[in-house]
Amino acid sequence: MSIGLGIFLFIIGFAMGGAAIWFMRQKEMDAMQTNADQMKNAFGNLSKEALGEVQSTFMELAKNQLDTHLKTSDEQLDGKKKLIDSSLKEMKTQLENLNKRTGELKGQMEQSQSGMSELADTTSQLRQILSSSQARGQWGERMVEDILSFIGLAEGINYAKQTQSGSDRPDFTFFLPDDKIINMDVKFPLAHYEKYLASESDMEKDQEKKAFLKDVRNRVKEVAKRSYINPEGGTVDYVLLFIPNESIYAFLNQEDLDLIDFSLERKILMCSPITLYAILSLIRQAVSNFAMEKKAGEMQVEVGKFQEQWIKFVEKLESLGKTIGTATSHFESLTGPRMRALEKPMEKINDLQLGQDDETKVIDK
Repeated sequence: MSIGLGIFLFIIGFAMGGAAIWFMRQKEMDAMQTNADQMKNAFGNLSKEALGEVQSTFMELAKNQLDTHLKTSDEQLDGKKKLIDSSLKEMKTQLENLNKRTGELKGQMEQSQSGMSELADTTSQLRQILSSSQARGQWGERMVEDILSFIGLAEGINYAKQTQSGSDRPDFTFFLPDDKIINMDVKFPLAHYEKYLASESDMEKDQEKKAFLKDVRNRVKEVAKRSYINPEGGTVDYVLLFIPNESIYAFLNQEDLDLIDFSLERKILMCSPITLYAILSLIRQAVSNFAMEKKAGEMQVEVGKFQEQWIKFVEKLESLGKTIGTATSHFESLTGPRMRALEKPMEKINDLQLGQDDETKVIDK
């Protein structure tokens, strides 16, 4: 009985202890929950305050950053605007220059077209000239006359042009110092050269080239046989053979390497417009130097004559000086002692004359 009661009491005590412990635990849990809510509210308030301050600071910083960015953006926009305006102005200037150049280019193209048209006409005329032997000779003469005019040589003074037709007459004769002359022939075979340029096949070109080179050598032989070289008549030992085109002259030197030696052996000097200009310039300089030397010799003779007459003049002048000196000495002698010797008797005569007049006056009184 007592054991059951004890067990019952133990159970009741245990239950009450458990209830008390639960109650106390529950109370602690409620207190902890309350503290947690209070802390949560406190932290929430603190968070709101901190968030508000942070938000205010952030907004202020954002506003400052935005103002700075806007100011920088405005400056950048102004710079970009100025750059764009400058670029547009430069592009406008370039476009204006482009339009101007386009106009100039258009004018140049029109001039080029006109020049090409004139060149075509000139080429056609040149073909007509090359097709006629007489016309080729006249063309060569005209080119030579242009060169002579450019250098400053005058017909009848520095050269003579053949006006009469004849196979043994040079086209031009140039006057050299010491009464020497040099003759020149301007007629040149160009018929096969024209055909060579117009040839389309290589075989035809080769045939026309050989025919042209043969014509040139035959022309050299023909000129060499003429009486263009006549030492008794005052000519030099060479004759000029004019080639009226630089490209033809270069073609001959390239295709016939022995042609120059071949012509020089026959006393023929082949010359293009440029080499003729050089030769005539040398001739003009030689004539000028010879004239100066001749004038210098004549001047030296005149200086000798002047010196001879000057010596005679000085001798006569010295003789005149001596004569003048003697006359001066005689003049001084006459105006000096001689004059005084004559004046003394005259003074006495005047005194005697004056004394006689006084005596006459006394008697009259």
